[in-house]
Amino acid sequence: MSKRRTSTQMLLIFAIVLILSTLLLGCTNESKEDSASNQESKNMLTLAWPRDIGEMNPHVYNPSQLIAQSMVYEPLVSYQDGGELKPHLAESWKISDDGKEYTFNLRQDVKYSDGTSFNAENVKKNFDAILKNVDIHSWLGFIPKVDQTEVIDKYTFKLTLKEPYYPTIQELAVVRPVRFLGDAGFPEDGDTSKGVTKPVGTGPWILEEYKADEYAIFKRNENYWGELPKVKKVKIKIIPDAETRVLAFEKGDLDLIYGEGVISIDAFKQLDSTGSYQTSISEAVATRQLVMNTKKEQLSDLRVRQALQYGFNKQAMVEGVTSGLEEKADYILPTNFPYTSAVDITPIDYNIEKAKALLDEAGWKLPKGKNVREKDGKPLEIELMYNSAESIQKAMAETLQSEWAALGVKLNIVGVELTVQIQRFKGNEFDLNFFSNYGAPYDPHTFVNIVGSEGFGFSEAISSYPNRDNLLKQIAEVPRTTDEKERQELYTSILESLQDQGAIAPISYIKKIAVYQKDVSNFTFPANRDEHPFTGISIE
Repeated sequence: MSKRRTSTQMLLIFAIVLILSTLLLGCTNESKEDSASNQESKNMLTLAWPRDIGEMNPHVYNPSQLIAQSMVYEPLVSYQDGGELKPHLAESWKISDDGKEYTFNLRQDVKYSDGTSFNAENVKKNFDAILKNVDIHSWLGFIPKVDQTEVIDKYTFKLTLKEPYYPTIQELAVVRPVRFLGDAGFPEDGDTSKGVTKPVGTGPWILEEYKADEYAIFKRNENYWGELPKVKKVKIKIIPDAETRVLAFEKGDLDLIYGEGVISIDAFKQLDSTGSYQTSISEAVATRQLVMNTKKEQLSDLRVRQALQYGFNKQAMVEGVTSGLEEKADYILPTNFPYTSAVDITPIDYNIEKAKALLDEAGWKLPKGKNVREKDGKPLEIELMYNSAESIQKAMAETLQSEWAALGVKLNIVGVELTVQIQRFKGNEFDLNFFSNYGAPYDPHTFVNIVGSEGFGFSEAISSYPNRDNLLKQIAEVPRTTDEKERQELYTSILESLQDQGAIAPISYIKKIAVYQKDVSNFTFPANRDEHPFTGISIE
């Protein structure tokens, strides 16, 4: 009996030990799984983007997204803070005395993500593919001016222009279309405008997984020639709705919200006020401008244009509408762009009495018992067009409508879709319109170029300028200058003249925002408005 009890007890003890061991093993495995999960999350940065990344083709435009294209494909030259142009895939370059020939010495340690070499033959192949479709890319000033592309040797490439064009190096820093696709990505006929076979680039990221309109996962290019990113993966989640992006961030599903207009100003301020997250605001990336069509009778007089600028409280409007996320602009281009710091003009400050005096002087009188000024029986009535999808433009339009009413100016505000706004502006079918310049690395030359171009609203804006002919001559001359001092003098003269004549009124400096979780570190805004910001970021 005693032996039987002892045997039973031993079996019971063995069973208990077995159960405990199983439980402990399960806990250990769960702990390992949790640890692995935490490690995986630290190795992947997740952010939201409002639209699908599009075709990963370096030579095309919308719907392809710049942020994704810049992760995979790289330029010969990179744009850095203060407009400094630094070697990238080209380790150096030489420009001929006549400004027509550009000889690039390429890096010899660069490989595409499929292991093939980056070399002069491949650079020429990319340029030639782009040049098959000059009309598509002619907005980029140097493209229509290309006369010849040559392979000098394995790592030396030469670009020859038909005429001097100084912004060539700066334009080579843009995200598209002059970035480089590996040979394996080219279609058989070499025409990349119709698509690429696969996204093979030299960049720090490789597209690993993609589900249209849902997400894209990029893995680190472990064989990248440059600075290796800190995180191993970046996941871009496609979340079209701004409020849904905020909710996902608050739930912890996102590490980063980044960009221009990606969430509302109220949402940014609310997230910032909690103290639970980190927030950053960039330097000015562009200027929000109010463009006046001087072909319109009411706006043809400089005194009227000046009165409209004196007649609203810019500081209060910008602070009130943007909650301080944008900054009152005194210049039509931010002064952190190349060739802009020497511009010397006197900003127009709020002065309602001066505004009224200028309107009186221009012959626009306020009849007794009426609220709108008149001249020769015509009312001072004008229309401001704005993008109906942009809340900042709408709020600013409503503010101007109210403040100008106090001057005796009737402002009709009309919200239209972006495509309509662009079409009407290009077709010169507007009185006043909101516009913003392109930013780095496009300006100042791109902005100045479109001001001097026909078929764009600026040609109407400056049509009544007394110095219009000389201004257009200077605009045509500046890209051809090979003398740095002369170029600076031309830009200073052009920008000062454009602003002094009052048809382009600077409103505010547009900035990017970023909100990120506490465990995200080393976030910085790229100098190039369109580049990705991921390389230096780490998750602790």
